[in-house]
Amino acid sequence: MSKVTMAKSHLMGLVGDEDTCTAFLLGGIGELNEKREPNFLVVKKDTTIGEIESSLKKLLARKDIGIVLINQHIANDVRHIIENHTAAIPALLEIPSKEHPYDPTKDSILKRAKGMFNIDDMR
Repeated sequence: MSKVTMAKSHLMGLVGDEDTCTAFLLGGIGELNEKREPNFLVVKKDTTIGEIESSLKKLLARKDIGIVLINQHIANDVRHIIENHTAAIPALLEIPSKEHPYDPTKDSILKRAKGMFNIDDMR
């Protein structure tokens, strides 16, 4: 009889506006850890940059989170944290929102990925 080992699953983290969080929460990503901390932050008009920074740092430090999604317009406010994040897990991905389209020129992760490849390598 062969042994099948299962990889430990990871959660998704989310820092987003109300519409984005609602969509992902309806999709089933909402979780609380053993400390009753959620894996998401709904950013509203009265949410401070400090609250966003704190929440993002907590999500990036959690061992049960494998991917953190953040709306790009929110990521612009905490760009220094995003640019300093170099760990592969959790992966940090910028996503568009309903009101703010995606701008690839502002995505620091995409810039890093483009820097890894040379066009001559593709030929």
